[in-house]
Amino acid sequence: MNPSASSAAAAGSASSVPSRIPNVVSIAGIDPSGGAGVFADLKAFSALGAYGCGVVAALTAQNTRAVTGVHVPPIDFLRLQIDTLFADVQLHATKIGMLGSAEVTATVADRLAHWKAVNVVLDPVMVAKSGDSLLAKNAIAMMREALFPQAFMITPNLPEAGVLLEQRTPESLREMYRAAERLRELLPLSSERWVLLKGGHLPGNALTDLLFDGDRMVELPAPRIQTRNTHGTGCTLSSAIAALLPQTAGDFRAAEAAVRHARQWMLNAIAHADELAVGNGHGPVHHFHALWRPQAAPR
Repeated sequence: MNPSASSAAAAGSASSVPSRIPNVVSIAGIDPSGGAGVFADLKAFSALGAYGCGVVAALTAQNTRAVTGVHVPPIDFLRLQIDTLFADVQLHATKIGMLGSAEVTATVADRLAHWKAVNVVLDPVMVAKSGDSLLAKNAIAMMREALFPQAFMITPNLPEAGVLLEQRTPESLREMYRAAERLRELLPLSSERWVLLKGGHLPGNALTDLLFDGDRMVELPAPRIQTRNTHGTGCTLSSAIAALLPQTAGDFRAAEAAVRHARQWMLNAIAHADELAVGNGHGPVHHFHALWRPQAAPR
């Protein structure tokens, strides 16, 4: 076996908790505005103490208001990106975002299985904040069949949960409970796997996410922050979890600890989003809110 593959496989054990800064990769699309996709993921990794790598699974022409085009790179080149990176760098977590097509999804699944990727956090990106579609319909079944078996955690929002389960979008906390249970049934039952079902689409001044491992259902409430600058929140949260999982490995209830930490950081990033002035639509969250001092507006 390739030595890098062996080390990647070993990274799933408690003894593999990185003694140095963990390496985390995002396999996702490119958003030129930097609010979502690989660029946003790299910001989240960096803000939370992980070294970020990136594999480009799709290119978009996008700003804070709309997606005007999507280009998928050649499949052979996508495969080459993944293989070249994993052959050299020991990766302690993998975040999966926008994949775009069934062929891309199948290729990513195949290569992650080959390299025995660990701590795979799958954000099933389907629609941009602008409402534009980012995932072909024929890719949804491929995601369930090929990628879900490899995911340590999936992080759908409520509309995505409805699509994945082929039912209407959950409209209450009670319906969220049932959806989380059904989503967990799509993951391997014989090992630790998690569903983080995000409840931000429900109405009200508060929101509740559900974290479920097939045994315990954890309610995670939070206040709703009033801002239009929420572009890329799903990408950013899943990336934050991926960055933190290797750093909490070995702790009691490590996955829950990583999710709680990531959510609190995310809430602060949203609360500080209005300090940025990016575009005229749904702007990005402030990934570096804890590191940058507020600046005077540029002239």
